[in-house]
Amino acid sequence: GVWTGSRQLFSSERLTPPLVLNSLLGLLAFFTLLIIAYSFGFFTQTIAAPFMMGVYTIIGGFFFGYAFRLYKERTKAGNILYQNRSFWIDHAPNLVAAAIIIFGIYRTSILIDMPVTGIRITSGLSLIGFGLFTWTLKPVPEFRTDGVLILDRRIFWSDVVSWHWQSEEILAIEFMAGAIENEKRIKQFTTAVPAADRKEAEMVLKSKMEEFADERREKMFNSEET
Repeated sequence: GVWTGSRQLFSSERLTPPLVLNSLLGLLAFFTLLIIAYSFGFFTQTIAAPFMMGVYTIIGGFFFGYAFRLYKERTKAGNILYQNRSFWIDHAPNLVAAAIIIFGIYRTSILIDMPVTGIRITSGLSLIGFGLFTWTLKPVPEFRTDGVLILDRRIFWSDVVSWHWQSEEILAIEFMAGAIENEKRIKQFTTAVPAADRKEAEMVLKSKMEEFADERREKMFNSEET
């Protein structure tokens, strides 16, 4: 779980509606089969307990690895140059994450007068891992020294092709993206920027577009040749 979460094998951009729906249906069908097996005596309590401990362990490891990957991405991306800030963006998600972490610690029963079991420990650790993941995942793009962070993805400044205002407070940014390095595709994302921050965002974008102009031309030239 830790290895999977810490790798680029999984990212938010791959979560298309059909994939999410099919995954939920698959999980529902799987646990329905487990309930049926339990009712017929094939999935006994002695099997169910270690099985669920394994599931909680994998889930917890995945979120711990995911949180560590997001932390590394922020470290590599450098300092924040601009980010849309407000209470609901900066503090509300962190409060939710802290509540999840505290509940996870409570769920382990380590600090309360309840028997400590494998189910409680593993389920509590999975909640703590999810809380750390929620803490590190930011809901708005971060314009940093070496790129733009969008959820769990870093877009290098040399991959940013252009930007423009779709409206007074909606900024659109086009960038080169592709699973294979030599097969670049132009994609776009939009983000809300308060009118008061418009000049600051423009200044960051203009300076970074100019700073990485040569690298951008080289990447686009190589892509066109391919």
